[in-house]
Amino acid sequence: MAAGAVEGGTFLSFMAEGTLLYQRGEHGKALICFNNALELRPGDKNALVARSKCYLRLGDTQNSLKDAEASLQNDKTFSKGLYQKAETLYTMGDFEFALVFYHRGYRLRPELQKFRLGIEKSEEAIINCVGSPSSVKLEYKADLCFISRQAESKQANQKLQVKLTPDQKQTKKKEPVRNQKTERQLLGELYADKAYLEKLLKDEDLMESSTKQGVKVADLVLGGISYLDTRSQFWQQQKPIYARVRERKLRQQRWIRDKKQTPAEISRYIVQNMEDIDMLLSSESPAESCRKAERVLKTIQGWSDDDVPNKNEIIGNLHSCIGNAQFEMGQMEAALRSHKVDLVLARQNKLPDALSRALDNIGRVYARIGKFQQAIESWEEKIPLAKSSLEKTWLFHEIGRCYLELNKAEVAQKYGERSLQSADEEGDVGWQLHAYVLMAQAQVNLKNYRSAVINFEKALEKATLIHNEVAQNAIMIALDDVSRSFVKELREKREEEEA
Repeated sequence: MAAGAVEGGTFLSFMAEGTLLYQRGEHGKALICFNNALELRPGDKNALVARSKCYLRLGDTQNSLKDAEASLQNDKTFSKGLYQKAETLYTMGDFEFALVFYHRGYRLRPELQKFRLGIEKSEEAIINCVGSPSSVKLEYKADLCFISRQAESKQANQKLQVKLTPDQKQTKKKEPVRNQKTERQLLGELYADKAYLEKLLKDEDLMESSTKQGVKVADLVLGGISYLDTRSQFWQQQKPIYARVRERKLRQQRWIRDKKQTPAEISRYIVQNMEDIDMLLSSESPAESCRKAERVLKTIQGWSDDDVPNKNEIIGNLHSCIGNAQFEMGQMEAALRSHKVDLVLARQNKLPDALSRALDNIGRVYARIGKFQQAIESWEEKIPLAKSSLEKTWLFHEIGRCYLELNKAEVAQKYGERSLQSADEEGDVGWQLHAYVLMAQAQVNLKNYRSAVINFEKALEKATLIHNEVAQNAIMIALDDVSRSFVKELREKREEEEA
């Protein structure tokens, strides 16, 4: 185990803790958690992406890129890996390479706005370097068409790197205040360091001296200045001075908190936070997921409909996320209220996908608290909205089980048959198993023991096929009980006939 790692824990617990620490900005501690998670599941692509994000925040771009590429090793279409690789390349200043992977991710997942935003910011950064939008447009036909443009970029930079003559150096000392001001804005606190290094250059005796290792002090000082110049150029590419000046003016006027954000900024905010909310919930951190969703909800409610055209749809989605987190925490009444808000918004705005989602979640809550009739009503309304055989399989099974709980075995059997039919269409052995068990249990309640035995035997075959030992043991016990009831029924009938 890596030094400083916390002993004990499961993969999911390390992932949940790491995600929480990352959200808090404690990237070093989060990195340790993700290291532990990867020790338990080496090569897990979600953990690799999470660790890559930590490395990127810590400034270790090489390891960040290494993890992002490793997450794509077995699945070149893994969207999170593609996005993380693009983000890392962008941070490294390889804007054209980043643009390639943003495009690749966008072609695979065009519904994810983060890829489109990545394309926009990469193209803007390249334009800032080269200066001509037409020379940097990436076509969809081939991913490697950036090579010629990379050469153009290098050529343009080489033209700017002109050696200064002594006379020019003297002129440089008398630069206008505007250039010094620009450099100060770009370097921020590092501007004082550069000024100090430039002052050292005037000390001729110091510049002629060497360190104990034999390195000339002049080379060290010039290297430091060169590094700061490179950083200044990089920051200018990513965020031009005109953007910095505008932000400063906005801050001075106290607009920065309430300023109208661009559609790209709003989209980026929503996409990133929805991903974080989902990750927290899937990482078994429902309380943190719920708190984050509530914060995001409050923010979006403060925006106008012009800022967020699909505002009601997003608000409904956030209420759904809050309801799911409350469900996981056992807060059923609160979860029901949240999902009903989602339902109302879906009906008002005529959003069929959101309506299906809300009905599904409301049914789950009702079933959990034992209100089976209400669960049935929600799920039966959802049936026409189901889009796949697999979704129908689950839906019919859950409705049938609710009818079984209400002692309506005949209806339960019919829904079991419908669930089996959909499972057969999908070819899903696991759901075929569940459907056979539901039908058999309904037939036991109807005292149709012969059919129950047949269906339990079919369920046992499916359980054996998918190596589900728990299900095999449970079915064998149920089959034994039904067989005894069946034998008893036959004996009673024979006695009646003999009498």
